[in-house]
Amino acid sequence: MHFGWDPSRIDLSLDSRAVTFENPSGARGAGGTAHGGRKGAPMRELAPGEKVVLADLEGPGTIRHVWMTFPPARPEWMRAMVLEVFYDGASEPSISVPCLDFFGLPHGRPAHYVSALTAAQQGRGFNAYLPIPFRRRIRIELSNGAARPMFLYYQLDYTLERELAPETGLLHVSFRRENPTRLREDFTIASGLRGPGRYLGCSVGIRPLPAEHFVWYGEGELKIYRDGDGAHPTICGTGLEDYVGTAWGMGAHFALYGGVPLEVRAPDGPAIPDFTSFYRWHVLDPVVFERDLRVTIQQIGYAVLPKSAESDFEKFARSNPAAGRGWLRDNPALAAHGLGERVDDYCATAYVYCRDVQPVPRLDLASATADIARRPFEKKSDTEQMLGVA
Repeated sequence: MHFGWDPSRIDLSLDSRAVTFENPSGARGAGGTAHGGRKGAPMRELAPGEKVVLADLEGPGTIRHVWMTFPPARPEWMRAMVLEVFYDGASEPSISVPCLDFFGLPHGRPAHYVSALTAAQQGRGFNAYLPIPFRRRIRIELSNGAARPMFLYYQLDYTLERELAPETGLLHVSFRRENPTRLREDFTIASGLRGPGRYLGCSVGIRPLPAEHFVWYGEGELKIYRDGDGAHPTICGTGLEDYVGTAWGMGAHFALYGGVPLEVRAPDGPAIPDFTSFYRWHVLDPVVFERDLRVTIQQIGYAVLPKSAESDFEKFARSNPAAGRGWLRDNPALAAHGLGERVDDYCATAYVYCRDVQPVPRLDLASATADIARRPFEKKSDTEQMLGVA
């Protein structure tokens, strides 16, 4: 059972609460009082640039479930909804991410999927069941960085508790993007937090960049460096799709602990998609660290040069460094094939529990929203058309 969860246990030390616009303080007996209690305050419109406090609670306690929705819109507007969480009166956030990315949805594109810890039911209701413990205080803020007003509905289900167990970690969530990555320099998913802690997992978005003769972008290995690892990690995977839990390529699917919520490609387009994403949860295979943690992933793909490209091989090899065993010329039907280094657009949301409150890098909104506009072949959702979203 996840995190020791047992639904048959009746624990009277827990005080069950919920925060919504109908009860913004979460106080006992204070919900649904607006306009006679007949659905008087279920939502709120956020103006461009407006920030709202979703919760400001005294602990100890644990956020057990986060549900949220806002109407579908352009990807760059969807990604401009920003979630930040502050613990124990800290001035800098320990969570600072695009809101959709927190729910496992990169690129500003909601998609239906269900996992053990997050879900986007019908691609419209965003859910997170990640425990978010807090000791003295928690403050949760959401900002509308979009160029248009956004309607927001939300509910935070939480419990107040007599005390947290000594080994309880506080959730830290960070966002990174490299657009583009640097050749032969692995993209960093998580780094900079001190232990003791636990790496819970990640949600990664990829915008593969055009590269002639490449037929696959995901041969890079995920590596986990912990507690003083030097040039080489303790944990080293075998390929991107292998880390997700699938094999021999990767398409849209979802499972409890790994999956691909999104794959965007043009009809009759190339094998490599315009956008893709994956998530991976280390629930039953915990990654614990005592002092330090760094998680990276390589940008390596697979290229196939047809025989007709024989005269281009030397130029191709100079501009595309080989990985693995190098460029292979063992197939008479091909000019060459093999693993090659790539440069792509990667972003990652990393989820790490740490014993101590620590700041994460503040979200760079301009970087997060660049180059994700809807492609000409992408259509508005039925909900967007119904609501008349521009």
